[in-house]
Amino acid sequence: MPDLLIELLSEEIPARMQRKASSDLEKLFTDGISELGLTYESSANFSTPRRLTLVLQNVSNTSLSRVEEKRGPRKDAPEKAIQGFLTNTGLELSQLEVRQEKKGEFYYASIRTEGREAAVIISAVLDKIVRNFPWPKSMRWGESSLKWVRPLHSLICILYDDDGSKVVEMDIEGISSGDKTFGHRFMGNGDFSVNSFEDYASKLKKEFVILDPSERAEIILQEIKNQAFAQGLELINDPSLLDEVVGLIEWPVVLMGKLEDQFLSLPPEVLQTSMREHQKFFSVLNPKNKKVVQFATVANRETSDNGSTILAGNQKVLSARLADAKFFWDNDLRIVNASGLDFWLERLKQVTFHNKLGSQFERVERISNLSEVIAKKIGCDPKLAKKAASISKSDLSSEMVYEFPELQGVMGTYYASEAGFEDNIADACKNHYAPLGPSDKVPNSIISVVVALADKIDTLTSFWAINEKPTGSKDPFALRRSALGLIRIIVENDIRISLSEILMLGNDRADIEDLKNFIHQRMKVFLRDQSLRHDLIDACLSLNEGNDLALLVKKSFALMNFIKTSDGSNLIQGFKRANNILVQAEQNDGVEYSYGADLKYAEEDAERDLFSALDIEEAKIRSALEREDFVEAMNAMANLRSPIDGFFENVQINSDVDVIRRNRLNLLSRICKLCLSVADLTKVEG
Repeated sequence: MPDLLIELLSEEIPARMQRKASSDLEKLFTDGISELGLTYESSANFSTPRRLTLVLQNVSNTSLSRVEEKRGPRKDAPEKAIQGFLTNTGLELSQLEVRQEKKGEFYYASIRTEGREAAVIISAVLDKIVRNFPWPKSMRWGESSLKWVRPLHSLICILYDDDGSKVVEMDIEGISSGDKTFGHRFMGNGDFSVNSFEDYASKLKKEFVILDPSERAEIILQEIKNQAFAQGLELINDPSLLDEVVGLIEWPVVLMGKLEDQFLSLPPEVLQTSMREHQKFFSVLNPKNKKVVQFATVANRETSDNGSTILAGNQKVLSARLADAKFFWDNDLRIVNASGLDFWLERLKQVTFHNKLGSQFERVERISNLSEVIAKKIGCDPKLAKKAASISKSDLSSEMVYEFPELQGVMGTYYASEAGFEDNIADACKNHYAPLGPSDKVPNSIISVVVALADKIDTLTSFWAINEKPTGSKDPFALRRSALGLIRIIVENDIRISLSEILMLGNDRADIEDLKNFIHQRMKVFLRDQSLRHDLIDACLSLNEGNDLALLVKKSFALMNFIKTSDGSNLIQGFKRANNILVQAEQNDGVEYSYGADLKYAEEDAERDLFSALDIEEAKIRSALEREDFVEAMNAMANLRSPIDGFFENVQINSDVDVIRRNRLNLLSRICKLCLSVADLTKVEG
């Protein structure tokens, strides 16, 4: 069976669109040919700034013949309905089959589709894809009616095997398929023919085009690291920037340049942000003093002067950009040295946080008051916490944050230090925003923890108070992120505090129970990513009403590990059996069997063994729970497996003697109460 090579060559495709476009091409094409009965073994997609490439291996020569069955109207349906069905199927009435069903006789059509050659199917599917490609933005050019992200130049579509290659004939708005493509826009030597994917990729590389984005990324990363290492420097890893740069070049040439001395005093975050956002430059720092001292840029061509002219031009533009950043930095420092942070804090009165929630200044006041109260609960100096919170958002008024909004918090720490605040207070300016994502580091300094908690509690309760909650995929105020941040701060710092209690410290108009439920749902999502089942979380949530999140997580993981063991799994089944019998008996008898079982009414050895085991293990379980050693508590529960199994195997609960029956049911009640003291095992599935 032959392989298939497709290439769509155009003007430069925006970097942000390339990865998705190549993936879309693969999915749309493979789904399209599969639907029409054409098979293939494997597929792969590639992209460069000028081309989307797709290769399929072992494509079947023809599609299989298919018979599709369609149910039509009732035999006694109106004539128009029957004629419509005939038109839709392309059959005559005599070709339909009548079948008897419960609701009457119905027409059925069997439509046979004969197999078609691969080239015919490929041509039809690819034509449709190109004409209807899901670009976010498309354009027309010349007199063509075709829409594409940028003008489309050529199309390769060939089937090939050991016997040679064959062009799949097709024409799209004057663009005919062929076996020719072009190399690098500037360094290539015109068009050339290809006869296979291997030939295609090899010739492209000779024409200064590296087809695979991952290969281009590896070349860039390794070359920057090599050049930096040679000078005793280190690259600041920036995966998102690397991904973007890969989409801008076909032939990566790494050039390293130095920053002017006048800019070395700028904070490294400012340098990195400015170079990344404005120039797409990588930052290179001196590991000894952690200062950014050089930059790396990636050119898309080789030059006779080894990139000197390109580097000089980039350096000139960069200097102009960094001069702006230095101006903002110097001006901000002048304000801080003249009036501290009070000037910026006063300006926050003019900055609206939300039209229903007041200004940023009012928000800072709320966070400050919250921080003071929370600090008392978790052993932090309330005065220091309140002071840290009061300046935490002062940098929102600075010129540097106005220019680079992504630096809010980071710049606040620099300005707070400049204003004379202690490091632990200054650090809260940047740390209280964390964590912004699931992989972000959680603050662990006690003052930063307090302010971060206060910030997120104010956010959640405030928006709950005005009924601005996430709906479906929409979350304009990032409340899911705030909830996850709250959870991670509490859990990862092992903070023992009541969730209800701290939420009630926020906006008193918020529906706390509804908000708690929202946080619990986010907790489930968070723990699900750590392979913790939702039913196990539900089993632990019932205790303490899910208020102690740190305790909840510890208990949930202990339960997860417990049920993975054979003893744990069997014990849960034993508990459920005991609970089911007990519930049924209480319903039938109209009484509650919870008054304690007495050993003197035990008649069987297995019964007495269970009494003995419960006495021993209950003491261990109670002691372990008091110490919050859930692993030990569940190990003690596991020791009950054998005596419980023996009890059910050898003891008849529904004894003819009423007092014996009641005692045995009370014994089941004791089992259930003991097991439920660890978690609500009725919620454990399976």
